[in-house]
Amino acid sequence: MVMILVDSSACLCRVERSVAGAAAARLMPRAKACVQPSLRASIHPLKPKRSPGRDHRGGAGGGGRQCPLIPGLPDDLAVACLVRVPRGDHWKLRLVCKRWFRLLAGNYFYGLRRRLGLAEQWVYAVKCDGDGRVSWDVLDPARRAWRALPPVPGEYAAAVGFGCAVLGGCHLYLFGGSDPRRGPMRRVVFYSARSNRWHRAPDMLRRRHGFGCCVMGNRLYVAGGEGCGGGGGLRSVEVFDPAKNRWSFVSDMAASLMPFVSAVHGERWYVKGLGAQRQVMSQVYSPETDAWSAAHELDAMVTGWRSPSVSLGGRLYAADCKDGCRLRAYDEAAGAWSGRVDSGQHAGSSHAVEAAAMVALHGKLCVIRNDMSVSVVDVAAAASPRWETVVGKGQIKAFVTNLLSAIAGGRRRAKNRVLHCQVLEA
Repeated sequence: MVMILVDSSACLCRVERSVAGAAAARLMPRAKACVQPSLRASIHPLKPKRSPGRDHRGGAGGGGRQCPLIPGLPDDLAVACLVRVPRGDHWKLRLVCKRWFRLLAGNYFYGLRRRLGLAEQWVYAVKCDGDGRVSWDVLDPARRAWRALPPVPGEYAAAVGFGCAVLGGCHLYLFGGSDPRRGPMRRVVFYSARSNRWHRAPDMLRRRHGFGCCVMGNRLYVAGGEGCGGGGGLRSVEVFDPAKNRWSFVSDMAASLMPFVSAVHGERWYVKGLGAQRQVMSQVYSPETDAWSAAHELDAMVTGWRSPSVSLGGRLYAADCKDGCRLRAYDEAAGAWSGRVDSGQHAGSSHAVEAAAMVALHGKLCVIRNDMSVSVVDVAAAASPRWETVVGKGQIKAFVTNLLSAIAGGRRRAKNRVLHCQVLEA
């Protein structure tokens, strides 16, 4: 059974009452109640699929006469108009008619937006509350506001130690982790920002949680972590190729590792974590040679490397304070961390304002904190980089929730924690 998720801003349970008349009623169908998510059968919509008898723009092909997308305009010109509508209003376009719905549900529409440079980047944050419930929100940078999304798939509603990555720029993957009832999982699901649906993907080859993951060459790599029944860390590494829609093993790590920070820099994957004896270890993987090695030649980088971090413009940036308002960059030529970028406006050192993730957003470095506040800085600026607050801390809903939790009791105080942040383009 296929269920369609409501878009980040598409939680619509009524239509505008100002629309009147029979003609308008035909164009604007009655809205349906919001639905809960479900997983679709194992498919992978990376390649556009054409329905029998319909063209790639969502219209009926051949035989019968059809109504134009926009009365009075050729379909090609109508599509050229629709692709310029801001992404935040796409849920409204889907309500107009079936042809518009099919157009916006396919890869052709969003592929055209990308080719024309009209695609918008939104930030998706997967978080966990004090009771262990996993949820996710989306940030539209143009509207500067977070919006709650429908629940994540049931397998990840209370999971821990799972991975999160983006393939193809528009597919958000959740994989592995440990379920309170089932233990470590091989499960893989992904969300498509184009179709606004969750789908199943092939399971991983090993059950694992608390592992490291990265994306290189549009292929998903998973390494280390812990398997079933404890027994120490894993050395195995596997890669998912979306073009072949399958997982395969690559070279094992030099030693078993429980990664706690990793980053892709210079076409190599750097991983830092705890070894079998709970000692701090660092390893680097090169997909070109399919080999792991100890990062001895980068001792200075590894020693000063903290989470969160991100590679942007050929340089590796890491937080130099708890709230992420001061950044450092690794200078490969000098072999040292330098070039501090300080906002001068520090939020403090509490758990709520702790920097949870850093992502690249429209060529700028974006810092996301546990209280869902967001700061953006253009680290490529020649002079002193300018910091900008996209979303301020202390949103009303979070403030009221924390206040009520504090009144109910200190031990029951809910502490939201951002687990993963990714950028999807559509």
